[in-house]
Amino acid sequence: MKNKILCGVIVSLSIVLLIEVSFKKKTNFSFDGETHEEIKNEPKEESQEKIIRVYDPTTTKIENMNLEDYIIGVVAAEMPASFEIEALKAQAIAARTFATYKMEHRSESYDIIIGVADQAYNTPEQMQNKWGADYEKNYDKIKTAVQETKGDIMTYQGQTIESFYFSMSNGQTENCELVFQEALPYLTSVDSNWDNESLQNYEVTKEFSKQDFCNLLNISCEEINISDINRTSTGRINTLRINGNLMKGTDVRKKLSLRSTDFDITIENSVKITTRGSGHGVGMSQYGANGMAKEGKTYQEILTHYYQNIEFSKI
Repeated sequence: MKNKILCGVIVSLSIVLLIEVSFKKKTNFSFDGETHEEIKNEPKEESQEKIIRVYDPTTTKIENMNLEDYIIGVVAAEMPASFEIEALKAQAIAARTFATYKMEHRSESYDIIIGVADQAYNTPEQMQNKWGADYEKNYDKIKTAVQETKGDIMTYQGQTIESFYFSMSNGQTENCELVFQEALPYLTSVDSNWDNESLQNYEVTKEFSKQDFCNLLNISCEEINISDINRTSTGRINTLRINGNLMKGTDVRKKLSLRSTDFDITIENSVKITTRGSGHGVGMSQYGANGMAKEGKTYQEILTHYYQNIEFSKI
């Protein structure tokens, strides 16, 4: 009988302890009609993961994605995996900053668009198709670049910057207002001598028939006359006249799908246009970033070169 009583006491105590432990694990509790914050014995874990709403124009769907996973896909799409790790880190921060800027300023039902309108993006399946047997090696390299800069963005006077970037300059980057019609103090022209003739496809010639050239520019084609070429201080074409029509270099580039606005036009039996560099020219040159990394520069040094007077912040 004593043993039964003792067992009963032990069981009762165990139930009381179990209820107490269960009670303490709740995040809050109600007492006398009031809700009270629980005093926990262990620190409360809270998710710090950021979610970005990504619009894919090919599927017209919006997907909620973990921001850091999204950045892996952007870096994979925007920069060759063969680039130096410091260049990949710089790209990760530039991409994350651009995404954060869009999240802070876009008013649509999504934050960012996949494609040239905002940033390119590769799914893991697309990475596998692109890299084949090198998938794991390249994915791990890019993932490392993203993880080692997790949450890092660039700010100017406490505000997230609009961190434009592009493939390859003509030796200098361009002032923002000459491409995007708005002057930004952290996006002014800087030297990028790592972009030069030693790079593959630095200089490329594209050929058009005269009729195709005129059709794309929507001009008459009795004859083709180029005049009044006005170049910016970096050598890119700001404006020019074609058959008397004043055009912006950025518009000609877009209509003719040229690699850059630093171009020369030669008219013979056909129209040949030779470009130098690739991209709009504003912000960080990706090939320039890789050139700096090859010289031993850190990602911080790369970014503070291409984006002036910026600071690094955490999101």
